[in-house]
Amino acid sequence: MNKAEQGLAAYLGEDRLKYLQSITIGIAGAGGLGSNCAMNLVRSGFKKFVIIDFDRVEASNLNRQYYTLDQVGEFKVIALSKNMFAVNPGLDITQHIETATAENMPKIFRKCEVIVEAFDAARIKRSLVETFLPTNKLIVAASGIGGAGNADTILTRKVRDNFYMVGDMETECNMDTPPFSPKVAISAAKQADIILSHYLDKFEKEGTAK
Repeated sequence: MNKAEQGLAAYLGEDRLKYLQSITIGIAGAGGLGSNCAMNLVRSGFKKFVIIDFDRVEASNLNRQYYTLDQVGEFKVIALSKNMFAVNPGLDITQHIETATAENMPKIFRKCEVIVEAFDAARIKRSLVETFLPTNKLIVAASGIGGAGNADTILTRKVRDNFYMVGDMETECNMDTPPFSPKVAISAAKQADIILSHYLDKFEKEGTAK
């Protein structure tokens, strides 16, 4: 157990931390939602990740995504992994620098118990949900996170036992309601909180059953 994990164990306890570290989480998109959610999950004790994104960090991403100016030009998957390792160097991260499609997602995320839906395009968002909803994987998606103000409209909705949605379900990210750091970060934190809460509850139930 490294120093970072010792610090996490101070709040979680060694047994809970060990349990969370056994869970593999897929990060589907390393932009505003994905990068911020991933960092929250690392700080929550999770250790195993599969990240997919085809894009590079741009200066215009810095208003909301978990990157720094000196990372502009790097592949997001690589830059995000570096930032995650900076918190806990003992992470296990599988990197996919490619475009996610309906064809490759089942293979990429096959070992994941959880998938964080953090795509921009509605088509691939829908494809991910349709692909994994029939499985027992936990899916945490987002919709309606644009603009500023009325942050209390960012809600968590349990759609099915294995499917949660975060957002106001209405405010798309566009020129009138751009993606800004506060609402994006709130949404990403809520996605991470769903996952953390789910597995802490599961740990308690399994521990009680034993």
